[in-house]
Amino acid sequence: MFFYGHPQNRFWKVLAMIFECEVPETIDKKRNFLINRNIALWDVIASCDIVGSSDSSIKNVVPNDLSVILSSADIKRIFVNGRTAEKFYNKYIRDSIQREAICLPSTSPANAALSLERLAEAWEVICDY
Repeated sequence: MFFYGHPQNRFWKVLAMIFECEVPETIDKKRNFLINRNIALWDVIASCDIVGSSDSSIKNVVPNDLSVILSSADIKRIFVNGRTAEKFYNKYIRDSIQREAICLPSTSPANAALSLERLAEAWEVICDY
């Protein structure tokens, strides 16, 4: 499994749109896509209890230690994918690393309010970094 592996999640489609390329389908292609565009991905949460994929059921959160990646890579900006990631980032990580995150609209299929095109418009900000 790799980041955003659920077939209905629009993450990889959005990135492909804003970088004007094909959607990477395999894990190797996804890794290469990220490396070639200097994008680092990491989860806010290392582990938690969750029922299915219901964000509202998340409890017993263990956050990831982002200081490890931040001390070894030249990370210009931190973006979070949706309000739930923002909530947990702000609660568990922000103060310890002293860095704000920009919240982008969730690419989850549960965020049906935004079309793929509108998501891509919002996510284009990552190209500035």
